[in-house]
Amino acid sequence: MRRSPERAERLRRARPAPAVVHRAVRVTAAACAGFYTFRYGLDRPASATYALFAAVALGVLARVEGSARTRARTILWTLPAAWALVCLGTVLAVHSWAAALGMVGVGFAVSYGSVGGPRMVGLANGLQLLYILPCFPPYSPDTLPQRLLGVTAGLLLLAAAELLLWPEPAPPDYRGRLSRAALALAELADLAADACAGRATAPGAVTSAADRARARLDELRFSRVPVMERPAGAGAVDRALTHCAAALRYTGPQVLRILRLARPYPGAARLTAVTAQALRAAAAGLPRAGPVPDTGVLDRELADFDTARAALPGPDRTDRTDRTDRTDPTDPAGRVRPALGTAALDSAEGARFVVRAVRVGRHAALPPDETPADQRPGPFWYAYDPAPLLWWRRFRANLTPRSVAFRNALRTAGALGAARLLAGGLDLSHGFWVLLATLTLMRTSAADTRTTLRPALVGTALGAAATAAVLLAVGEHPLVYALALPPVMLIAFTAGPALGPAWGQGLFTLVVALVFTQLAPASWRLAEARVVNVAAGAAIGLLAGLCAWPRGGAQDLRRRTAGLLEDSADAVRETVAVLTGTGHPGGALRRARNSTLLTEAMYAQYRCERHDPAGDGPNWQAAVLAGQHAVRGAEPLLARIPPGTAAPHRGGARALLGHADQVAAAFRRQAAALRAREPAGAAHPAVARARAALVAELDGPPPAPGTDGRVPLHAVDVAVWLAGLLDDLQQIHEPG
Repeated sequence: MRRSPERAERLRRARPAPAVVHRAVRVTAAACAGFYTFRYGLDRPASATYALFAAVALGVLARVEGSARTRARTILWTLPAAWALVCLGTVLAVHSWAAALGMVGVGFAVSYGSVGGPRMVGLANGLQLLYILPCFPPYSPDTLPQRLLGVTAGLLLLAAAELLLWPEPAPPDYRGRLSRAALALAELADLAADACAGRATAPGAVTSAADRARARLDELRFSRVPVMERPAGAGAVDRALTHCAAALRYTGPQVLRILRLARPYPGAARLTAVTAQALRAAAAGLPRAGPVPDTGVLDRELADFDTARAALPGPDRTDRTDRTDRTDPTDPAGRVRPALGTAALDSAEGARFVVRAVRVGRHAALPPDETPADQRPGPFWYAYDPAPLLWWRRFRANLTPRSVAFRNALRTAGALGAARLLAGGLDLSHGFWVLLATLTLMRTSAADTRTTLRPALVGTALGAAATAAVLLAVGEHPLVYALALPPVMLIAFTAGPALGPAWGQGLFTLVVALVFTQLAPASWRLAEARVVNVAAGAAIGLLAGLCAWPRGGAQDLRRRTAGLLEDSADAVRETVAVLTGTGHPGGALRRARNSTLLTEAMYAQYRCERHDPAGDGPNWQAAVLAGQHAVRGAEPLLARIPPGTAAPHRGGARALLGHADQVAAAFRRQAAALRAREPAGAAHPAVARARAALVAELDGPPPAPGTDGRVPLHAVDVAVWLAGLLDDLQQIHEPG
């Protein structure tokens, strides 16, 4: 009988990946080696229990990624934290209320530590278990040395297993993604340079290169990157890699704009070619062993180009093409020349940001911060601060109800504290199963928790039935349970990730029964206690989801994104006021930068939840990118254009401020549309009108020279940036 394609696909998905099998083998070997050594070799049941559960905590509940050496190093680094948690849990087990208060504190601290980066996110559940296990009766502080010995042995055995049993190579990291994106942009920049130099390209070459660049840039989105690969830590290296990704995403549209506006323009051709070289140098320098790139050539070319394009043409100019284009405003090439020069400058500035971010990521020296004192901190402020200060700022910045990490920590702490009180108040046998179920089944929304709850309870009930049957059939024969533990544990840790929570909970129920029957005589009521405890823990997790975040991150993402657009509006208005000399920095850009970080964290949380794509709302990624481009576009303008020089004419300054007010109003309208839950496609028509006015001005003749004999092309730079922001806003209400 032939299999249907659907059934074949289900079987293929259910087949465990080799990495899952290898990890199950490593955890099983470490857990069983420690358990059997202490239980039967040294007759220390307490050490045996903690050795087994320490290996399970860091090997199954936690997510430790990277190469074999990286995983082993991470496990060893957790030893001090594991000792502290076991000691704290042992001491606070004296009373249920003390243990519950300790659970609240530990639950919040460990969960809130996720703001430090993906490694803490992956370790959180495992570290929670290392407190949960000793905080339950019996209260026996005299066994603390045995408990610490067991935890130490379990983690050392797990680290050794990571190095010796099927050591896996390092997975592709984010640096590789950045390098591929930079190379794709470099290829596209070469084509743009050829177009500006008047050289023909093969048909379809631009289209295929643009498609490759878009695909590589799309790979940088955190929603497309596994959690453990995201450079989301508080240190300078992770911040630099994130900044590098943002700069690449900013540079891509600028290079595409050069291709759209391309006309013979030798200066732009030279600058774009140097931009391509800088991007290739950045791609080569992103791997830790590659050469460290430098911005010297690009800095000189940028300065020369900026000076040449703003100079008034005269009889001493040797570039005949440039003189003709500038003096004949009716020439179509002359009408696009200012915008083309701006696109070349913006792409080069983006490449310079990329190179500098790579240098920070490689711990290379940076020049002193050139940002004016009244506009600091500059974009690379973190490169000049020590690591402890960066971590403190990250933790302090997230101590707000607006932070997704803070809210998750509060929910986790409350749920675990309530579970500990319930288990202690009802004097539940093996009460730590209640907290373990709460920890593993709780999700950020009640819908997600409910979706996970049903298969988990069904699996637990079936596993309990199988456990009861085994206990009734075998009786008190520890040797049988000792022989059965390794294969059952291996199957449980393999089938759980491959087949889902029902299989995982059911088989884990059998595993814990096989463990506890070797520690003390047990009857079929052990299975009954397991079902009751898991049901209680799941109910607490569901209630926590209902009370703390019933709809998940969707509503908070909507509010947070609207706030980002409003902060971006203030940053746009303030930036243009500074550049035209009609205002002073007031911290709006800094607030927009912080708002961008909070919104990115909320968006990442939202992408981890289950939700109906039909009700996904507007294009959230476009909204986040609009905020990013407002910040990333303002930073190079403020760095390149001296304050008060963007528009030397009073009328020009008023015109730029008028455009800035229109763009800021468009940002606020889109924010109001998000708050009002307007449907996709409902972008305000004023956004299109404002963009049309800006494009018409950019497509007109070049600006006239000022009284100082220079053409105010910096005004064009600002106008092009504003027009690009309106392009971003129009995409927000298109389907994502």
